[in-house]
Amino acid sequence: MSRATMPQATLVRRALGGHAAIGLLVSALLYVIALTGSIIVAHDRWQRWEQPDIAETAILSPQAAQTAMLSGLAQDRGKPRTTHLYIRMPTGDLPRAVVTTDHSAWYVDGEGRVVGKEAHAWTEFVIGLHEYLHLPATWGLILVGGLGVALAALAVTGVLAHPRIVRDAFRLRTRHDGQIAHADWHNRLGVWTLPFVLAVTMTGAFIGLGSVGISVLARGYTGGALEKVYAPVFGNEPAPDAAAAPLPDIATALATLRARVPDAIPTYVIVHDPGTRGQHVQVIAEHPRRLIYGETYAFDSRGGWRGPVGLADGAIGQQAAASAYNLHFGNYGGLPVELAYIGLGLALCVVTATGTSLWLRKRRRRGHGGHRLTACWNAVIWGTPATIVAMLWLRALAGPEAPLAGGFWALLAAGIALAAVWPHRATGIRLRTLLAIMLGVTGLLHVIVLRPASPDVLAIDVVIAGIAALLLILDHRPVRGITPMANGRITPEVI
Repeated sequence: MSRATMPQATLVRRALGGHAAIGLLVSALLYVIALTGSIIVAHDRWQRWEQPDIAETAILSPQAAQTAMLSGLAQDRGKPRTTHLYIRMPTGDLPRAVVTTDHSAWYVDGEGRVVGKEAHAWTEFVIGLHEYLHLPATWGLILVGGLGVALAALAVTGVLAHPRIVRDAFRLRTRHDGQIAHADWHNRLGVWTLPFVLAVTMTGAFIGLGSVGISVLARGYTGGALEKVYAPVFGNEPAPDAAAAPLPDIATALATLRARVPDAIPTYVIVHDPGTRGQHVQVIAEHPRRLIYGETYAFDSRGGWRGPVGLADGAIGQQAAASAYNLHFGNYGGLPVELAYIGLGLALCVVTATGTSLWLRKRRRRGHGGHRLTACWNAVIWGTPATIVAMLWLRALAGPEAPLAGGFWALLAAGIALAAVWPHRATGIRLRTLLAIMLGVTGLLHVIVLRPASPDVLAIDVVIAGIAALLLILDHRPVRGITPMANGRITPEVI
């Protein structure tokens, strides 16, 4: 090679390396979103698990809800007047009532008395990681929504790119060499999860990009007033009046709802501008065997009936908008649907992980190297869940105010950097073993230290321990065609 062509060849190699790094970054973000989405399907159960010592109640009567409102406002004494007060009613997944104001959130018992501060910071951290990657809200929603559209396109084109995929969908060559086995897992799971992937990516894009679109419309046509843009779907709000007034009668509102719509199950009570003449009450209630998250019923400050918004029986667009959230997060059908969403979400994680691993192998076969990129990808696959567990430890040690978002990204970035520097140490088996140990310790310490009494909470500890054991068993099961180490370097077969 002449001296003139050497710099050009070096530039090409660097460009290819940069191109691969960008592809790896996009794949990593898709993987993080898929993994956290699988976790937060059961977010109510994680909330119970994170604070297992809170007194629980299956029912909050109308009068107890009235007391809960007073109890929540009493906690804000001396602070600026709250603009909204929310009462989350107990459900089967979360048999706890929560009162939330602009300043704080508190659990209340069956009588409406405060029994503890809501402090499930780790659960909220995982939710935020899935919804907007802890970026500023608008930019995060745009990025996550755009990645959802890209994932849907990848899923569809991936199926169309394999003309024999329907016939081969029932064949899985797990006992062949590593590349064939992983390619089969990628293709078969890609086929079987396609309906699920399209449902969650399209609804996710609708939720994320739709929120941004609403903001743009508000700035362009209503002077930034979001409520005017949302009004055709979620109803109008009365004009505000800041003059002081007695607190609203939400007990009467709940009793009226029970009398008028006996099948409706209240999930939220919302008091707008409490303590003012302009205050009004909304009750969000689930409708059994409906995909909508609920209908919104409006009441005046005395609990007088104003009627429903129309999410249950209004325009098709209203019903579709009200159904997107449940369809995306699997909040319908109870535990069987939750388990199905978790399983399909983890399958999507496998598709994402194996797809990128196969791409890295092709790069190596073409002579583009890639051992460091492979190590970095190992750090993403197994380091992401390990870092999420590490943030749980940080929350346990430093309290709910710990900087979980910053800690997560800093620790994950450090792990990826170390994998790039010492790629021979970042093998899949080592990182899986680390994750298994962390999970096992987490489940064991949760039982020993917090001593949860609820069987539902203990069941989560059992599942965590089971996942840890499964990872260790799979790592010690001989698999043909995979050699983790060769002369101290990562081999192409490592994932």
